Amino acid sequence: MTPSPAPTPPAPPPIEDANLATRRITRLSVGVALVLITLKAFALGASGSVSILATLTDSVLDLVASLATFYAVRWAAAPPDEDHRYGHGKGEALAALVQAGLVFASAVFIGWEGVQRIFDPRPVTAGAWAVGVVIASIAITAWLVWMQTRALKKTGSLAVAGDRAHYAADLAANLVVLIGVVSGAFLGAPGLDAAAGLVVAVWLFWGAIGMLKAAADHLLDQAAPEADRAAIAQAVLSDPRVSGVHQLRTRMAGPSMMVQMHIDLDPDLTLDAAHAIVVEAENRILSHYPTADILIHADPRGRAPRVSPPADAPTPDAPSPPSTPSEIDATPRPASGSATPRKGPWS
Repeated sequence: MTPSPAPTPPAPPPIEDANLATRRITRLSVGVALVLITLKAFALGASGSVSILATLTDSVLDLVASLATFYAVRWAAAPPDEDHRYGHGKGEALAALVQAGLVFASAVFIGWEGVQRIFDPRPVTAGAWAVGVVIASIAITAWLVWMQTRALKKTGSLAVAGDRAHYAADLAANLVVLIGVVSGAFLGAPGLDAAAGLVVAVWLFWGAIGMLKAAADHLLDQAAPEADRAAIAQAVLSDPRVSGVHQLRTRMAGPSMMVQMHIDLDPDLTLDAAHAIVVEAENRILSHYPTADILIHADPRGRAPRVSPPADAPTPDAPSPPSTPSEIDATPRPASGSATPRKGPWS
């Protein structure tokens, strides 16, 4: 009797719902960036604050990054086609790379301007207007980050995660800017304003490193987290007819997880019976990861050559070498319906 599988968490929403949520949050991100640019440009013209200049520059790059994300998530959601059989999911990682590059550029520009202002301090004027704009920017940015966090729970989008990381860094940076503006306008210490700009630059640089690492991991096919791999193996092995799992490999393509593995089955099973077991195993994985793309190879237990790589190691399946170089391709295949014995129904 097949034991009941362990209770599973609620399944994520269908991929169409996730794509819709992603498109909505990227539209919102572009709109917020436009509002913040307008407010900060007004504050810069009134105050001349280098920290306001820093956060305005960052908001301009936010707009570029948000536009890149806006288009990337729509391209990544496109279904597989003739030239992209695995879909377009890695477009999100490319958008994250663009974001990281823009943030690096922003950090360098702001840092250079801050160093110049330290050696050539300039007074901050219209401090009340500048402070009001910064406070409004903090409130708007905090609301956007909250909305992005909610969207991420539905989508898991790498591009949206990068956008949220960017705006979360902006939130902290705006707090530093607020300190700089207050110091320059009301405490008569314009050097502190320039120092605040430098703090923003360092913060942005650090955030860009994190974004770059996440995008690189995605593009270089980093394995799914250990907890996910363990859950996949457990789902497959919950069927007692599956006696082993090996050569488990995972990688991410946008919101979809690519899963490949070999499983050990009774060598006396018919092809139909083995296929049914594989399909049931795929359905159990899909109950945990509805957007997964799964490929399972069935091995006859005790007959298939075994290797023992770590999970997700890029070790190819290693069949026994043929007796002649052309044996694999040149051996005549029996006609359909032939009773010629074979090594196994899935060899």
